Amino acid sequence: MTARRKEFAHPELAPLHKLDTPAKIQDFVNAIRVNHERGGETCTSPVVTLRRNRAHCMEGALVAALALWMHGEPPLILDLRSARDDVDHLVTLFRVDGRWGGITKTSHAVLRYREPIYRDVRELTLSYFHEYFLDTGRKTLRQYSSPFDLRTWKGDWVASEEDLWDLERAIDRSPHHDLLTRRQIARLRLADPIEIRAGKIKER
Repeated sequence: MTARRKEFAHPELAPLHKLDTPAKIQDFVNAIRVNHERGGETCTSPVVTLRRNRAHCMEGALVAALALWMHGEPPLILDLRSARDDVDHLVTLFRVDGRWGGITKTSHAVLRYREPIYRDVRELTLSYFHEYFLDTGRKTLRQYSSPFDLRTWKGDWVASEEDLWDLERAIDRSPHHDLLTRRQIARLRLADPIEIRAGKIKER
C-alpha cells in the first residue's frame, strides 16, 4: 500500500504510486532517458529528474528509493566505490523474504538489476565485481558502503529544485568497507577481450 506523506503528493511523483514491486520500479527507471550531462554535471531530486525525464545513476537511484519508500519500504542506497581512475556506482537496495536485491540506472549492459537472492549487502556487492572494469580490463571495484538510509538525511532529497551535492558528499563520506586486500588486488586478472567488448555496449 502506498504510504501517505505530504511530499508524496507532488504531481511529478504520480507515476511512482503504481510501482508496487521492485521489478516495476526497475522497468520504470530503465525507461527514463539517460542523462549524459552534456550541459554540465547534475544531481537532481526525483521531482526534477521526472520533470526532465533524464537520469544518471544517482538520480535514478533516488527515484527508485523514493518509489520503494512510497510503498512502505525503507529508501536505502548502496555506494559501490571504485579505484580512483574509475567512477562509483549507486544501487537502490531492497529486501524480499530477507534477501537483498538492487535497482540501478545505467547506460551500460552490465551493473544492472539484481534479483533479491543475496544473503547480505557484501554478497550483493560481489555480484558486481567481475563486471566492474575499465576498457583496459583492469577490475576496479574496491569498497561498498553500509546501507545509507535517506530518511536520516536532513535535506529535501525528494523535491528540491537545487542539485543535491551535499547528499552526494554525505553518501560518499558514509561508512564504507573494503572488498579486497592489497594482495588480492595485486593478483587480479584482467577481464577477457570478449568481456571488454561486451562492456562497451551502451544505451543512448
